[in-house]
Amino acid sequence: MHVEKLKSNSENLGVNICWLRRDLRLEDNAALYHALKSDKPVLVLFIFDKNILDKLQKDDARVTFIHQTIEALKADLRKHGSDMLVKYGEPEKVWPEILKGYEVKEVYTNHDYEPYARERDDNMAEFLSSEKIAFKTFKDQVIFEKGEILKADKTPYTVFTPFYKQWHAKLNDFYIKPYPTTKYFKNLTKSKHLNLPTLKDMGFEKSKMEFPKISYKSKLDDYAKERDFPALDATTHIGLHLRFGTLSIRKAVKDAIDAKSNVWLSELAWREFYMTILWHFPYAAFDSFKKQYDKIKWRNNEEEFKAWCTGNTGYPIVDAGMRQLNETGWMHNRVRMVVGSFLSKHLLIDWRWGENYFASKLLDYEMASNVGGWQWAAGSGNDAAPYFRVFNPELQTKKFDPKFEYIKKWVPEFGTKKYAQPIVEHTFARERVLKAFKEALSNS
Repeated sequence: MHVEKLKSNSENLGVNICWLRRDLRLEDNAALYHALKSDKPVLVLFIFDKNILDKLQKDDARVTFIHQTIEALKADLRKHGSDMLVKYGEPEKVWPEILKGYEVKEVYTNHDYEPYARERDDNMAEFLSSEKIAFKTFKDQVIFEKGEILKADKTPYTVFTPFYKQWHAKLNDFYIKPYPTTKYFKNLTKSKHLNLPTLKDMGFEKSKMEFPKISYKSKLDDYAKERDFPALDATTHIGLHLRFGTLSIRKAVKDAIDAKSNVWLSELAWREFYMTILWHFPYAAFDSFKKQYDKIKWRNNEEEFKAWCTGNTGYPIVDAGMRQLNETGWMHNRVRMVVGSFLSKHLLIDWRWGENYFASKLLDYEMASNVGGWQWAAGSGNDAAPYFRVFNPELQTKKFDPKFEYIKKWVPEFGTKKYAQPIVEHTFARERVLKAFKEALSNS
């Protein structure tokens, strides 16, 4: 493997590395701030991780988004006489190569909470320690993490409302103060024009999908009133930017407070609630949080699943949502609940099938929130409501898309003979799922 050398005297002093992962910004970045305040020049690093990329489709739009973001960060760093070291490979193989080219003293990075990331970071800490290199990690992608919000008996909350009550009570200016990284950019390494692997080098194609811009402040005033209506462009579309850290969560929370948008603030807290759940109950990424729900006998009809995936169930709001997802990599949040409930309740298909499909399509895919949302829809997750809540797609349409504006946009054949017949009758489906759930839970 080609190893790049630092083009300055700083390599004689050694360097500290700031390893970016899902925090792709130079401003208000905890790990970068602490690295820049250390006693060595700082080299910024990003690794295109083969362990993750090898599981993706070759036209996965998220890889294009990351690549474009890295290009922009490299350009910013070059303005300061520095650059970003970008590698492609498995971190456990890339790091030994990096250490051949750089005398690394310390590695700084931000916490990640997903199962693979935790395992990767444990392994990296062990490896770097064996090389006498400190591995320092920081909280960055959430306001409160791990055990910072607990019940009086020091156990984690498993229901959102009491979690949010304490989350909100604890919130103050200290937790949303930005890290002033730009003040210390003079401590970046003096290196220029380090290579950037192309998408083609990594076996990917450039996506033509459009990515949402960070532009949400104008929506906050009416967010609470309009957010549930999918025909309106009334939501913030910042999921992608929170997922990859192109937007600081501290900035988002401050903007919510400044706009007095309590509903949006609670949505940001939902994200942290699900991250906390994933941290304390990592099994819930793959199994039902309420373990007795793993006894449900799912029908898992593959033809019906295909109809759901392609938006041909004969239920207009479900089909509109799935077609929006397939075409844009995004789906309105209200509709996500409806399609999730429809798959798990109307079709009695395992929520994990739907979660996996969303994982392959959503630009803003976030494991904790996605798994949490799917288990909420299936009734197996962190929800105080009983399992017999089954969304009626027709009532949801009357309430949130009464003029069929959203539906007609995504299902142009709606109302014509070309449109699919309903895949299942609602009352029958509701009775069937209640019976299946009752049987499973009575045997637990």
